[in-house]
Amino acid sequence: MADEVKVSKFNMAKKNTTKFFTEIRHELKKVIWPNRTQLINNTVTVLAACLVVGALIWVVDFGLEKATILVFTR
Repeated sequence: MADEVKVSKFNMAKKNTTKFFTEIRHELKKVIWPNRTQLINNTVTVLAACLVVGALIWVVDFGLEKATILVFTR
């Protein structure tokens, strides 16, 4: 049988960590980042959608509250 080469856990972890961060750097180079105009447009869209959904939830909550008061106070 061939002699097994034992690698310390520290060296293995160091090698895996280095490889991990190297791969992250390579993947981030592939990303197409938005320009300033796209970023502003997307941000405004998300904020508007949040306001619409928040208003919708508020209206439904208000209506259910009034319905609950009508049902249980009579």
